[in-house]
Amino acid sequence: MKRSKYEIDMCNGSIMDKLISFSLPLMLSSILQLMFNAVDIIVVGRFSSSQALAAVGSTTALISIFTNLFIGISLGANVLAARYYAAQREKEMSEAVHTSIALALISGIVMVFVGVGASRFALELMATPADVIDLSVTYMRIYFMGMPFFMLYNYGAAILRAVGDTKRPLLFLAAAGMANVALDLLLVIVIPLGVAGVAIGTVTSQMISCILVLRCLWKSEGSYQFRFSKLSIKWIYLKRIFQVGVPAGIQSTVINFSNALLQSSVNSFGSTAMAGYTAANNIIGFLYVAVNAVTQACMSFTSQNYSVGKQKRMDRVLVDCIILSAGAAGVLGVGAYVFGSQLLGIYTSETEVIQCGVEILSITTVPYFLCGIMDLIPGALRGMGHSAVPMVLSVIGTVGTRIIWIYGFFPHHRSLHFLFISYPGSWIITIIMQAICFYFVRKQCVRQLKSAGNYSNAI
Repeated sequence: MKRSKYEIDMCNGSIMDKLISFSLPLMLSSILQLMFNAVDIIVVGRFSSSQALAAVGSTTALISIFTNLFIGISLGANVLAARYYAAQREKEMSEAVHTSIALALISGIVMVFVGVGASRFALELMATPADVIDLSVTYMRIYFMGMPFFMLYNYGAAILRAVGDTKRPLLFLAAAGMANVALDLLLVIVIPLGVAGVAIGTVTSQMISCILVLRCLWKSEGSYQFRFSKLSIKWIYLKRIFQVGVPAGIQSTVINFSNALLQSSVNSFGSTAMAGYTAANNIIGFLYVAVNAVTQACMSFTSQNYSVGKQKRMDRVLVDCIILSAGAAGVLGVGAYVFGSQLLGIYTSETEVIQCGVEILSITTVPYFLCGIMDLIPGALRGMGHSAVPMVLSVIGTVGTRIIWIYGFFPHHRSLHFLFISYPGSWIITIIMQAICFYFVRKQCVRQLKSAGNYSNAI
């Protein structure tokens, strides 16, 4: 099979260098996206008000709750496309691609109505302060108008990741992000629209990235070429996408629900703590995207090798991914801990806001490598087609621990530091449960591959 220069052969040859080649552009894409999001926060924090900064930050967890179900489903599209691509099943690959894009368009339109209609009610449930809530509603409603672009980009990028192409999405995000920065400066500083300005800039950048990724798929000459005339929902592929994607989406949604509960607890400290959490959470976001890039690599590599029966190579992929993820999280986590106050000073000059942010970073950054390992094991399991059980265990381990902590222990020891101890605690508990699950699922997969005559000892 002839490959383009952007694709990666995940089933043959050395592993670590290909994992790095896959992960690094994806990591840079996500970091670049966060940097552009950080510009939103920096511009509104420095040229508007702390209430505007808190308003933008207070919507993060809610937006994630609304969107992550459909973003999680895109992981199902990634796994399915990776399998068909590795097995050279071109007809199935094409039909899976067009089903995925159709699903993205429909889900994006649905999210416009859900997000716009439910924004104020959801923010009120989170006890968003009165001096912030109107600004938060404005930001969310404009943001959700761009959901079709957001969904189409994410599903299109998932298809490109399935064939090993993470370089072109990096270029697309760079172009869209620069437009976002220019619009932020124009619509907040020159034309003082405040949170509405940064929301408009975000929606416009999402539209640009969407157009670029669809153009890329359109111009492709491979089995993942996109044509509007072929756009349709094939139920057989939709079912397979949902088998992997829905549990992943539910897991992400429920975990972000626990983050929304935590946001509600932060809100109880007032707008200063909210602003500190907004800045600290943006810094933590850089750590997350670094480890998540490796998780995406693990899932794509595992899925392709599962389709050709290379179990030992799948094992090696997971080990190398753990090394890569822990190394990246260790370097970034220690750096965020040591230079926390200086990094927070980029977002705001208010001393009290910086102090709140430092308190949060002091407990979450150094052990962040645990979060990477916690995500890697479900990523490998999804690559093997097992998504439901990891979802249940992640919800129990992560959400259950945090709910118990927030409602059982936090009321008796009210401080930001104590509140955020729930992060590393939930990571450790979830890792233990996921590792036990992986052991049994791996044994089952080996038996299935051998019985199907599709087992190979090759690495």
